[in-house]
Amino acid sequence: MTTPTKAPPKPAPAETQYSPETRKFSVEEYYRMAEVGILHPDERVELIDGEIIVMAPMGNPHATAVRRLERVWHNAAENAVTVSGQCPIRLGEYADLEPDVAILRYREDDYYGKPPSAEDVLLAIEVSDSTLDYDRGTKADIYARFNIPETWVMNLPGDCIEGFSEPGPDGYARHVVYRRSDKISPVSLPDVEFAVADLLPPVDTAGEVEGEPPAEPETGRATG
Repeated sequence: MTTPTKAPPKPAPAETQYSPETRKFSVEEYYRMAEVGILHPDERVELIDGEIIVMAPMGNPHATAVRRLERVWHNAAENAVTVSGQCPIRLGEYADLEPDVAILRYREDDYYGKPPSAEDVLLAIEVSDSTLDYDRGTKADIYARFNIPETWVMNLPGDCIEGFSEPGPDGYARHVVYRRSDKISPVSLPDVEFAVADLLPPVDTAGEVEGEPPAEPETGRATG
């Protein structure tokens, strides 16, 4: 015969009780992993807040948008800026991002002596189809935290450009949606103006674009 007994009382939580934490990788460790072959040269990854993030595969509409952005910016700005396509930008100790296109302050050596960092970036542009929420959320927020003046998210499903400006520690305060019929000018380069239709990929043969609409802008409106 067994005698029922009460379960022993749970011990009070100790003040020194250990809580597991995520181990962050620094930018230096991240590049060291590439040097020793842990990260392979053909892997498309970024370092965000100390975590290695696998980037989504690039489809043809995405690639077309990147090529068009680079061409239009080169034609419009000439040597006023450095146009950097899918190259790393170091943002502090734990972030190394690769915007689809970054508009940098002009340097004659094309940043050979010192790689670009946050203070060199006038505008970060992300081309977004399958990662729309991530680009206008996580990535836009980190650009804002490092005081990059402006981020454009080319919303391919929504056939528009979402502009984020007025950076701060909690993200960008201003969000404007620009349609094909609008004009757009970077905050840091107000004399440079583009037709939004010249930046977005061509519409399909039926002249229609289907997909997810843009997020509702918090403030402001597109001008055109």
